[in-house]
Order: sequence, then C-alpha cells, then structure tokens
Amino acid sequence: MESQRSPGATKISDKKTKLSALIVDDDGVIRSIHKAMLEGLFKIETKLAKNGKEAVDLHCSGANFDIVFMDREMPIMDGIEATKQLRAMGVKSMIVGITTRADGKEGEEFLAAGLNKCFGKPLTSAIIEAVLQDLQN
Repeated sequence: MESQRSPGATKISDKKTKLSALIVDDDGVIRSIHKAMLEGLFKIETKLAKNGKEAVDLHCSGANFDIVFMDREMPIMDGIEATKQLRAMGVKSMIVGITTRADGKEGEEFLAAGLNKCFGKPLTSAIIEAVLQDLQN
C-alpha cells in the first residue's frame, strides 16, 4: 500500500520540526512502552489515546499527526472502525496497525480499513525505522 502523508507532515531530514505520533492502544503498559521508544529513541512527539473513539475525537478537535500507531482490538471503538472513520474524515496521516493479529485474514482486514502498514506487536525500533523511512519517501 502506498504511503500517504498529511499536508503538515515533515521530512525526517527537516531538523526544525519534530514528527508527531498518536499511539492508540487500550493497554496502558503498551502505550507507555511505545511512548518511551518514540520519544526517547526517535525524538517523536507523542500523544496517547485509549481507544479508537478517542483517536477520532482528537482529530475532530483539530489534532493532526504525522503517524498514527493503531491497535486492532480495543473497547468502545476498535482499530478497524477508527481507521475507517479517520480515512472518511480525510485524514492523510500514515496509519500503522500494531496488533497481535497482523498475519493472515485478520491482518488483511485491518489493512483494508485504510492502514498504510500493519505489524505484529510489540513495536520495535526496526519497525519504527521502517515506518520513518516510508514517511520520508
């Protein structure tokens, strides 16, 4: 799937503006680990959401992110529905699925919702590097 960038997204080589990411996951430990990796290792500004509805609501209130890391299975609104709604709203950010069900039919279903990429949990520095490389291109 071809990467899409938001109008305000920056290239990695642009040192003046930090990249921003939204981490959407119902597991507080996962949110904390992903936040620490993104901010500590990659200097990416992060915001957190506990479910898909919070992610949609953030975008409705005017928030914009270069990357959205989206879990698939969450209460209130799952990652598939949230991704569909974000794309229907015209969100062009790179949306990356991070899920325990990245392979097979379930991964394909998640990608079909409008993801740019889908990876198995946990998020790793190699995955982040691949995502950042795609964002730069």
